[in-house]
Amino acid sequence: MTSVPSPARDVALLAVSHEAWAEPLTRPAMSNELDRHERIALTNRYVEVAGRPAIPVSGEMHFSRVPRSEWEERLRLMRSGGVTVVAAYLIWIHHEPERGRPSFDGNLDVAAFVRCAAEAGLDVVLRVGPWCHGEVRNGGFPDWVQQAPVEHRSDDPGYLALVEPWFAALGEQLAPLCGPGSNVIAIQLDNELYDQPRHLVTLKSLARANGLVAPIYTATAWGGAELPSGAVLPLYGGYGDGFWVDADHDWDTTFREHFFFSHTWDDPGIGADLRDHPGIGRRGETPRLPSASFPAATCELGGGMATAYHRRPLLSGADVAAVAHNKIGNGSGWQGYYMYAGGTNPGPALQESHATGYPNDLPEFDYDFHAPVGAAGLLAASHAALRRQHAFLAAFGDTLAPMPSTLPEHLPGNVDDTETLRWALRSDGQSGWVFVTWQQPHRPLDTVRDAQFAVTLDAGTTLFPHTPIDVPAGTIAHWPVHLELGGVHLDWATASPLTVLAGEQPTLVLIAEAGIPVELSTAATVSVTATGGSGAAVESAAVLSQLAPGIVRVDADVPQRLELQQGEGRLTVLVVPASFADAVWVLDGGGERRLVLSRDALFESADGTLAVRAAHAPSVHEYVPASGRFEAIELAVVASAADADARAGADADADAGAGADAGAGPARSGRELPVPLSAPIPGLTPPPSYGERTGRASAPSRDEVARFGTSWTLELPADRRGRRFLEVEWAGDVARLEADGVVVADRFWDGTPWTIGLDALGVAHDAELTLRIVPLHPEASVHLPEAAAARRRATTGPLLSLDDVRLIEAPLWRER
Repeated sequence: MTSVPSPARDVALLAVSHEAWAEPLTRPAMSNELDRHERIALTNRYVEVAGRPAIPVSGEMHFSRVPRSEWEERLRLMRSGGVTVVAAYLIWIHHEPERGRPSFDGNLDVAAFVRCAAEAGLDVVLRVGPWCHGEVRNGGFPDWVQQAPVEHRSDDPGYLALVEPWFAALGEQLAPLCGPGSNVIAIQLDNELYDQPRHLVTLKSLARANGLVAPIYTATAWGGAELPSGAVLPLYGGYGDGFWVDADHDWDTTFREHFFFSHTWDDPGIGADLRDHPGIGRRGETPRLPSASFPAATCELGGGMATAYHRRPLLSGADVAAVAHNKIGNGSGWQGYYMYAGGTNPGPALQESHATGYPNDLPEFDYDFHAPVGAAGLLAASHAALRRQHAFLAAFGDTLAPMPSTLPEHLPGNVDDTETLRWALRSDGQSGWVFVTWQQPHRPLDTVRDAQFAVTLDAGTTLFPHTPIDVPAGTIAHWPVHLELGGVHLDWATASPLTVLAGEQPTLVLIAEAGIPVELSTAATVSVTATGGSGAAVESAAVLSQLAPGIVRVDADVPQRLELQQGEGRLTVLVVPASFADAVWVLDGGGERRLVLSRDALFESADGTLAVRAAHAPSVHEYVPASGRFEAIELAVVASAADADARAGADADADAGAGADAGAGPARSGRELPVPLSAPIPGLTPPPSYGERTGRASAPSRDEVARFGTSWTLELPADRRGRRFLEVEWAGDVARLEADGVVVADRFWDGTPWTIGLDALGVAHDAELTLRIVPLHPEASVHLPEAAAARRRATTGPLLSLDDVRLIEAPLWRER
């Protein structure tokens, strides 16, 4: 049924007409004729997985920046967040600091990482370089490569003579894991190489000659990069903010553009501090796909942002989700994030820094990136915001992927337009999805009043919702138009589909939008049964309101179960309130989707049972389609071998992740407790500057941190109850943690708590810990997030405060 009520106002500004693909479907030689794979193939419009269109979701995790004992849990947290592919740089300087002696032991065992990813249900993209950037010294080149008298990153025979043994060493490790049935599905060549297309072809030949074979070879395409036609899949990115502009620079246009829908995929801002680029305004629209041969794909949607000393951007989970959501609406065929799991540099002086010729000073160790999975292994708010999008892609990607993107008739005029609603359509002419994103940082957005959409497909125009609605700031929504499931036709809905659960009849799960009424239009008969069970929800009266023939409104303060019947068709619709959204998980590791509610981080273990990392008894409920209720899942603490070792007085290693938490000793719940501190030992008054390079402030050196920092000694309990995290609430400039006099972690202050994974850093239970904080001088040329900047302005003189230090001990809980 096409629903076209009389418009309540002029809807011309919210109108869109489906535009079909201009070019026919084609298949490139790569992945189809060359390097064929059993599951993965490309078309010019989308990726195919197991013969069906799909939208893969890749997330970056650098195995050499994460202890091997924690790989499994972090990979499984990525998978429980809806990531299907893990991408990883092979950072040459980590593996071969001394020429001719490459190491793949311990945390550097890339083959073990690929196998671990496969066990977690993840495919792999190997970003082999040889140059990677990644905020690493020399861009990842070992010093002996950086200092070699060759033309780097070119077909100079002298340079290729350095690269070939490195690729050969990688081939020895990885060639047995590549091939048609492998989980290695793509290989990226170099990174941010703009004017050497022939060199990319050479690197591809060199990789293939050494057994580094995959169905897809990629290269980053931003910055107007010249790429060899047909030889690589062009990859793009999008960051909502970044450290690579000057401290006094405004929120750059190249960041702001990503909060708008468009068909412009290139981003001249990424890596711009390492090359010349022109400033730009709002650009004219371009073809839907950036390549005639390949689908639009990304590898660096900002999963957060790193902090440089001079500029410390901070994006909320909603900001991260807004950029990603826009790319889906723009027509993305591959969602790729950088970073998805943060980490820690494996040794001193390995970071990008002024001392090594870069325009930015990065922390020596910290590479948390404010990623969905942080450097300590705990989750940021972006994990919840993104996993809802990824569940949607998993459930509907086969029909969404072939749909082209169409932009509305009226677009925002420029990046300063905070009045025109931002939205787009993906459709095939018969059905489609309206994507709405009304979220951005730094520049507040007001509620858009009286929004109503006129969507014209092949059969006519659908006007929805029933009457105009207000769209509040923070809205990130994807609404269906003419969706059919279980033989039931849904004309439209003003709640975002999350997933579809199997059962006697399918269950469509909708997530309500905060501040927007849930309305459904359908010719089906609709009845309601409120869900309940174990405190997850309660009965609610007066759930349905009939607005017009075939249009109902659902009052969903708690989860509500609707039954739709249309002829022989049957469909259950579960409406989940907006207040529950951040607790929603969709898991599919066992082959069948599970809908789970949990405020704590969870993932599926190798045996398919749920595992939860939490200091206190977690509350987890699973929706059971047969009963229509959320039922409590019984969980028990896993006895930890590390706990047993600690009680015996040994230097226990960290809990070894999901695969090694079970061990000796009785199971004990975790805890959270304040950490006793010694009296502070103040340093000297800090100067306003520690130097600069290219106009950007330099970070204090180790000696300067020791000279100007105030220090405290921390006392930890002798026993332990699970994986250990320090949470430090502080204010200042730079902080460092020392264990037995050795610096093991550092942080630039941006107003957020600093969470330190003690076990991830290999800190022994009886180590002497010293926390050292350098005050922030009021005249330091440092750009801070709004809240941190306000605290700085409210302080007279240098800013220094240690507000709280707490120890969190979180064991692993398993589903019985």
